[in-house]
Amino acid sequence: MFVYKQYDQEALDKQFNNRLHVPDFADYFRRWEQLSKEAGENFPVVKDVQYGPLQRERVDIFPSSLPLSKTLVFIHGGYWQMFDKALFHFIANGFHSCGITIAIVNYPLAPDVSMVQIVKSARNAISWLYTNISQYNGNPNQIYVCGHSAGGHLAAMMMATNWRLVHAALPDNLVKGVCAISGLFNLFPVQLCYLNKVLNMDEEAAFINSPVLLEPSNACPLIVAAGGAETAEFNDQSKDLYEAWQNKGFDLQLLPLPGLHHFSIIESIIYPGSGLHNAMLQLMDGQPDNSIASADKGSA
Repeated sequence: MFVYKQYDQEALDKQFNNRLHVPDFADYFRRWEQLSKEAGENFPVVKDVQYGPLQRERVDIFPSSLPLSKTLVFIHGGYWQMFDKALFHFIANGFHSCGITIAIVNYPLAPDVSMVQIVKSARNAISWLYTNISQYNGNPNQIYVCGHSAGGHLAAMMMATNWRLVHAALPDNLVKGVCAISGLFNLFPVQLCYLNKVLNMDEEAAFINSPVLLEPSNACPLIVAAGGAETAEFNDQSKDLYEAWQNKGFDLQLLPLPGLHHFSIIESIIYPGSGLHNAMLQLMDGQPDNSIASADKGSA
């Protein structure tokens, strides 16, 4: 019996079980831990800055050495139910030497909170960063958002946000660019698969939190990236968002990355010359500053 598209229940569950398709997934987690440890040793970082009242509403910030630097906000994945920002400090390895302030966001997780609350917390994080990032050498008028997997979903939801409804003092164009990597943009198949045992989404929650069914409120550039070695459903999710938003009046790029799977794709972002790293620099219109890179290496 088909549950969604051509998938029965077992097949649909397999489409979202990324660990099943990448047997050495644990090696990636161990490497991320080491790379993140190195980031904390090589660059200054301010940890656990509270942006909201909930316990996990915290952000770790790697301030640029230059005032009013462009700011990259990274939202981690984990199917909205696992992982901590500390595992993703390695993102700083790819961008701190470019004179960019990096903010790694935590958000409350299911089943303790609903999808609605998770999205609200992500919006609160961006709002807080706009108001406060100048204290960390970031430019509030140059905020870019990047997310992976569930974080890719949340990054896309930031484009489907009326910021004046979050706070009247916020500008409409608060976010200047978004990169959604291996994201989930239609939550109806998620609601139908094994993941919903923890997420507890009903159809209404899936509807109001599916970017493919929403109108983008921010006309900033968007990169939708997916790995060629990911499951068919993950690639379909990216294609569906691209098709839903391609005629909405903003710069939209569908970025297929051949040979990369769900875990290798996010690691590739830190390596200069990789397709994803280059796309991120182009999104932020940034170029590596060799003098800053040398200073960072010297302080390691």
